[in-house]
Amino acid sequence: MCEKPFTANAAEAREVVKVSAETGLPVAEAFMYRFHPMYERVLECLRTGAIGTITCIHSMFTWFLDNRSQIPASAELAGGALMDVGCYPVNLARLVADCEPVRACAFQRGTDIDDTLTGLLEFPNGILAQVECSIESYERTRAEIVGTRGAILLESPWNPGDDHARFILRAEGRQEQIATPGTNRCQLEGEDFTRSVPTGDTPRWPAQDAIGNMAAIDALLTSACTGKVMTVEPI
Repeated sequence: MCEKPFTANAAEAREVVKVSAETGLPVAEAFMYRFHPMYERVLECLRTGAIGTITCIHSMFTWFLDNRSQIPASAELAGGALMDVGCYPVNLARLVADCEPVRACAFQRGTDIDDTLTGLLEFPNGILAQVECSIESYERTRAEIVGTRGAILLESPWNPGDDHARFILRAEGRQEQIATPGTNRCQLEGEDFTRSVPTGDTPRWPAQDAIGNMAAIDALLTSACTGKVMTVEPI
């Protein structure tokens, strides 16, 4: 079980998955937030059309890095805002869209790394996802899923809460706070993975999912460096 980001790029991720298949050893990327029961409720609301057809996803993860000698500020160690914390909004966008993005564009601040990056992912089902990330900004975490008839607001998307959690559903002029149980999301993630080790079963999110995340990150970073809209390489 590999802490995010899975690798430095999608090519490395594909190599890891290849070795996993050859050896029969399970591999998974450790995005613990998605194991929280709040997301089961959010995805249920989306499946049942609580906000209509999804049109846009907006999410952010920013914080201020005081010590520039640490890995997130190192170009040699594949640092940067997108790799460090932006991988979360990218992962959430793919989870909600339920498919892989096809195009990406992005802009960044920084010198040898992206200290701040804002990007856009286009999905084949028409959903657009905006991601914002930074290691030089005031800490902010937020996600909003917008549909034709409403929106879902997640005020703490990456750490929903161990004791309890909630999100806001806005639809047809009404606003409702939906409470869900809390949990140790890291424990659930670990339990899921340890079940797969002796049995060889696929973890809840297989390693191929990590390839998709790294491919989207590759496209966003390339776009930010070149100023071009990039095609996202398929898994």
